[in-house]
Amino acid sequence: MTLFVVGTPIGNLEDLSPRAARILREVSLVAAEDTRSAKTLLTHAGSSVRVVSYFEGNEAAREGDLLRALATGDVALISEAGMPGVSDPGERVIAAAIAAGHRIEVIPGPSAALAALVASGLPTARFAFLGFPPREQGARRELFGTLRGEAGTMIFYEAPDRVGATLADLAAALGEDRRASLGRELTKVHEEHVRGTLGELAATYAETPPRGECTLVVEGGAVEHEIDVEAELRALLAQGLGPKDAAARLVVKTGKPRRVLYQLALSLQRDR
Repeated sequence: MTLFVVGTPIGNLEDLSPRAARILREVSLVAAEDTRSAKTLLTHAGSSVRVVSYFEGNEAAREGDLLRALATGDVALISEAGMPGVSDPGERVIAAAIAAGHRIEVIPGPSAALAALVASGLPTARFAFLGFPPREQGARRELFGTLRGEAGTMIFYEAPDRVGATLADLAAALGEDRRASLGRELTKVHEEHVRGTLGELAATYAETPPRGECTLVVEGGAVEHEIDVEAELRALLAQGLGPKDAAARLVVKTGKPRRVLYQLALSLQRDR
């Protein structure tokens, strides 16, 4: 039997394709990240198929149920919006279905990442989709530090209440003059694209979070030469910074873990 991975509208129900609607009517079961929004979608598609929940909290427990359902009929997998398995639940059961010998068929649908990328006006020939950045500031800064030399346009999803902090960390890591775009409420009535530099966007959203679902698109940069971490730390220590502050200063610049930089700074301080 077939597991249909169905891309669903990211806001506007009119974006549901005829093929997706037909599949949602013909399968024996729909596994949905959010059963309430799924029922609205199924009503729009003219489907009365049974719906079960499949979300981050029950992926492991639900996997066996879905494999048993696939033994007797086709199953459709949908997320609340967009494509299952891409910053949404789905990857686990897709891999399990493949291992069990089932056919996987993907029904393409709307993509917030691609819509925001195209509307940003930034280069589209090469891009990197990075999903949601870490919530913890230290881990987020480490990630952004590793992206200083990323040549492709970068795409992030982010929650509205974290957009300001994420933009500030991106500006610190990549430079305030790096071009960027924030797309929000894509395909909905209040769709908006705010374009500018990372510094400008960080200032815009420092105190007032945007409303709705947000996608950040950031210009790629030139490939940089390897940073001499030891030399950088020695210079900071010579300026009077302690090992802790010196390490914190280089987290964003190098993308290396704070604890690694701190241990190296301690060692260099002892050798002075």
